[in-house]
Order: sequence, then structure tokens, then C-alpha cells
Amino acid sequence: MPARIRELPSLLVNQIAAGEVVERPASVIKELVENSLDAGATRIEVEVQQGGVKLMRVSDDGHGIHRDDLPLALSRHATSKVTSLEDLERIASMGFRGEALPSIASVSRLSLISREAGSEHAWRLDADSGDLAPAAHPVGTTVEVRDLFYNTPARRKFLRTEKTEFGHIEQVVRRLALARPEVAFQLAHNGRQLFATRPAADRAAQERRLAGLLGEAFVEQALFFEHAAAGLTLRGWVARPTFSRSQADMQHFYVNGRMVRDKLVTHAVRQAFQDVLYHGRHPAYVLFLELDPVLVDVNVHPTKHEVRFREGRLVHDFIFRTLHQVLAEERPAAAEPAAPSVSAAPPRVKEPAADRPSGLRVLGQARGYYLIVDTPDGLACVHLPRALAALAAARLERELAAGRVAARPLLMPVRVPGAAAVLSAHAAALEALGLEWRAAGEDAELRTLPVALGEAEPASLVEALAALSGPAAPASLSAAWLAALAGGCRFPAAELSRAEQEALLAALDRHGLAGPANPGWHLWPWPGARGRGSWTGKFPPGAGRRPSFSWGPQP
Repeated sequence: MPARIRELPSLLVNQIAAGEVVERPASVIKELVENSLDAGATRIEVEVQQGGVKLMRVSDDGHGIHRDDLPLALSRHATSKVTSLEDLERIASMGFRGEALPSIASVSRLSLISREAGSEHAWRLDADSGDLAPAAHPVGTTVEVRDLFYNTPARRKFLRTEKTEFGHIEQVVRRLALARPEVAFQLAHNGRQLFATRPAADRAAQERRLAGLLGEAFVEQALFFEHAAAGLTLRGWVARPTFSRSQADMQHFYVNGRMVRDKLVTHAVRQAFQDVLYHGRHPAYVLFLELDPVLVDVNVHPTKHEVRFREGRLVHDFIFRTLHQVLAEERPAAAEPAAPSVSAAPPRVKEPAADRPSGLRVLGQARGYYLIVDTPDGLACVHLPRALAALAAARLERELAAGRVAARPLLMPVRVPGAAAVLSAHAAALEALGLEWRAAGEDAELRTLPVALGEAEPASLVEALAALSGPAAPASLSAAWLAALAGGCRFPAAELSRAEQEALLAALDRHGLAGPANPGWHLWPWPGARGRGSWTGKFPPGAGRRPSFSWGPQP
């Protein structure tokens, strides 16, 4: 006999909903922090233990919850953010469904403490017992989530290591901190504070905050712009093509303050970069799109990561043309035509591109290894791998002096045979450089590399370390040591667009590495300019009458 239809118990309903809302500890943090933002918080503190499995605590200084509303906060589809269909069609808050807290409470031990302004004291609600009792707490709310998935052991088995789960939490908090520069954020794991950001009111403060969250290298290579047309506003920072990434790990897009991952947006950005980005590379950006809430539907995905635009083609073209114009202003006027703007007023690039190095002009590139540069003293041939190594050493030296070396995770760990002993000998130096690795017998698996080393082959880094004399302590990482390390790395050849060539030359000039006296530069003087320059390096001898170029890679 077929089973009869029956209504499910509320606990089972909440656990089913939790399967969509609570994927992992980072999902819990996202929901709780978004609730704090909706409460008007100006300071949010996130504390995590054991990757979020043992404890997650989110505290804020928002307006708090009324005592009588605390039990309702743990009831399904109970919310203060939506009251009618009209509200649902123009959602301005981060949350609106009223199912996050009950879903979290159904798979953990949750407690809620909150105090409204003007109340004598706070009230504490325990989700398991339902007991409501007075408590000491400042104005605002604290939510504690302990023992995640303790009652659903099958789901707990799917969690990754503590380090991996906390990595997802850190990424979520950083992205939320990027979205709300006016809010102070603090993140701690196992009692150790990872980062703390101050409110940023003006652009200078916002860029300092960006540098702390994404690294100084991003801010140095980023262009700030703002453009409005057709009821849409796009603003933010987009990195120059020379800061392209091997993976899409630095792409942050926000729609009305909500972080989203949308295919339409990704396609528009990719199209804007297609003329200046080498195949297989990914742009880096932090972009904010503002539009009427009626024109975007955020209620299309369980985790609210995706949105649906009512005028998708308009939004796509607006993003594409705005970014295309910003990038076009970076290119030499004679090399690339400017893209048509969305309106009569072009987007304003508020931080113009770095000036072209005085007297230097890129003529082209040969076989991926050489950059041909016109200089006042003659024709220069720049060996790109050597120039990139010198640039990497300069960036590492600057980041070490600033106390923070930016590192990038590898898409897949790179296994280097027989490297464990070499890396162990230099463990202290590698930690200072942000390089993470794991021993696998005599082999080593590289997991992160310094951003400054760009696309250097990971295995060549181990070879360079092995060639250095003796291990180095972080305090003894001199410019010469860094230069020897970067110089021993192999940088693969790559065909650069004209915009990338110009930007690379500007970067070399900013670091004082442009000119015939620098690594990788070889000069053939113009007639009558013998007093101003001469060949350097290992170029073919006996070329006094006419230059004899050899375009093969240097030995």
C-alpha cells in the first residue's frame, strides 16, 4: 500500500532547508554577517574555532532585537525585512526569506543574545531549550553557533580540513568587508586575530583598506573609475592587464552591495578584456553596480549568489562598454581605437595610468622572450625573463619591508620531486615569503607562491633555493639574496599585448629597472651616441658596423 501524504515535523523541515542554506561553516558566517549588516552595524567581530566546526561567534553593534521578537527570530519565514509582495520586488536588504537562523539552529547548538538601545539589559535565547533569560551585553546582537552538524554526522563527514574550511570563512569575510567600507570588520581564528579593518570614509582610506584585504600589488596596478548612464552606475577598481591572474581568484562584483557570481557579468568583463588579456589569464577587479532594486531579482538562488537582471542586455552592454573605455584610455592612442561610450560623458578614470617612462617607447616583441624599446641612446632589447626576475626581486623586497608578502594559491598543488629537504632548510625564509608547502616523503607539494614571482615555474623556485648558499633567516633576506632567488627562477615566454608591454615598461621604470644598466637590458647606440651607451651583456661581438640580432633564448 503506498504511503500516505503527511506533514513533516518542523525540525525535519528546517534540516531539509539547511541543506540549501548551510553548505559549510562559511555559509553560516555569510548569513550571520549579512544579518548584522541589515541591522545597521558599524562594527562586526567574527570569532571562529577549529575552522568553524566547534564555534562560530558573530557580534555586532546594530540596533538589536526586541525581547518578544527573539523566539520569532528562530521561526521559519519570520522576518522584519519583507512585509508585502511589493517589498519582495524591490529588495534592498541582504536577507529577506527568514529561514537562515532556524536552518542553522536545526544543525547546531545556537544561542542568541541581543539588546536594543534603551533596554535595561540584554536577553539570551537558547535554541535547544527555548529558555529566555536576562544577560549582560552591549547594544547589538551576538549569535553563537557551536558543534555544527553534530546531529547530522553524514554531513559532517563531507567537511574538509580545518585549514580549508577556515580559508573559505576568511574569503567570505574579506568579500563582505570589501562590500561595506564604512563598517569595521575583525576576524579571529583559534584566539589569533587574522585581520581588522577600520571604517573607510574617503577614497584614500578605501584604497588602504583594499591594500590590506587584497594586497598592495593590486592597488598599485588598479584604476579607479566611476560612470553612470541609463539609470546604472558602475564604479570601483579594475587592475591593469599586467596584473592578470592565472585563476579567477581576485574577481569581486557587487550588485547594490550584494556579492554575486553572475555569468552575464563575467561574460561582459571578459569581453572588455579580450583585446588586452593573454589567453588563459583572468582579470582582477573590485566593481560595484548600483541600479534600481526593481530592475534586479535577487530571489533566484538558495544562497543568493546569483541574480537575474530584468534588462540583461542593457546591463551587459553598460558593463562591457564602460570597462572597455577605461582600458582603452590605458593604451597608446595610435595603437588602439577608443571604444564607444555608453553616453555622451565617458567614464572618468580618477587615477590615471602611470606615465610612460620618459624617452622610452615600446616598438614590439620578438619570440616572447624579448621586448624591443626605442630609447634616446639607441635601440634596446630587453630580455623579458631577466627583467621580470629583477622586477620580482624588487617587489619582494618592498613587500618584506612593509611586513606583508602577497601570496596566491595554486589551482592544483605542484609536486616537486626531492624538494622536501631543500624547502625544509629554508623553512623560515619561505614562511616570510608566503610560500606554503607540504612534505610528501622526499617530495614536496607547493600550495602557494608569492604574487611577486608572477608566472615563474614552481619547480625552478626549488632549484634556485638549492643553488643559494645556506639557509636564510627572515631577517637576513637581503636585496642580493632576493635577486639571486628571483634570478634563478624560470619565467616562461608569453606574447604580450601592446597595453601589457607598455604597462610592463612603466612598472620597470617605477622600480628603477628601466635602462641599459639594468638586468636584461642590451643597447645598440644610435650613430653618434657612443658616449651615451654601449652593448651590455652577451650579445654577438664584432657588430661595430651594423647590429646582428639573435632572437633565440639566452643560454
